[in-house]
Amino acid sequence: MSNLTSPFAGGAGRISVIGAGTMGNGIAHVFAQAGFAVQLIDSNPSQLQRALDTINKNLDRQVGKGSITEDQKKNTLSNISIVADIATGVKNANLIVEAATENVALKLEIFRQLDLHAPAGCILATNTSSISITKIAAITKRPELVIGMHFMNPVPVMKLVEIINGYATKKEVTDTIIDLSRQLGKIPCAVNDYPGFIANRILMPMINEAIYSLFEGVAGVEEIDTVMKLGMAHPMGPLQLADFIGLDTCLSILKVLQDGFGNPKYAPCPLLVNMVMAEKLGVKTGEGFYTYTAGSKELVVSKSFR
Repeated sequence: MSNLTSPFAGGAGRISVIGAGTMGNGIAHVFAQAGFAVQLIDSNPSQLQRALDTINKNLDRQVGKGSITEDQKKNTLSNISIVADIATGVKNANLIVEAATENVALKLEIFRQLDLHAPAGCILATNTSSISITKIAAITKRPELVIGMHFMNPVPVMKLVEIINGYATKKEVTDTIIDLSRQLGKIPCAVNDYPGFIANRILMPMINEAIYSLFEGVAGVEEIDTVMKLGMAHPMGPLQLADFIGLDTCLSILKVLQDGFGNPKYAPCPLLVNMVMAEKLGVKTGEGFYTYTAGSKELVVSKSFR
């Protein structure tokens, strides 16, 4: 397995990213900016174009701040190719990072295809925020090459990458992904494969408790977020953060925790369940615990839940 490290030295190596949504385009962005050739794969051509537009805007923002030059922006964009077909997009990859929707059935089907079409020795990583790496790996014929590579949102800004070892993940694979994360300018933290890993095992119960506090009338939306921002030095309050993550994603992760541990303390708040059923999912639908300017993440006003 020692040969796994060589394809990534000095920005060499071919990276395929599955899914051109918020996380996928951010992951493609950071790999391309670090000099890697990236294939961004999505079956929806319009989603691929939106992803390129987003990456272009984010690079413009970096140029405006002076963190990269115009030439670096052009080089980053030139490192990204878009592909609509998985088989074509992964055939020469050294690493594949799956960043599709947080849905177990979808991810398992993608990994069946990746196992079929990816070259021997290619590492298969998933950006899942809660789904078992061991479960995903078990449907492949290469479980020792499957690992979690959980980036934080927004990917170009956030430094952490949570590296999750499945039951069969080989140490050489973990070491390779840790080194590669550092090449991206990230700070990797290796953890083991239990429900929610570390990030969401701690974060989601906090968010859920904030929603319960609102549900029970202890305080309003802005009061809850203000206490956590000013009192606990959080850059964003838990309710606004839930909107940013997506309330449907928060609900899915809480269900993974509840099912995985069998502990009622992880039961999602009924208010969260109702909001997801009403399709009030946060920033992506324009309304959650706050309302937002159309097409923007800019918060307008908190909603009343009294």
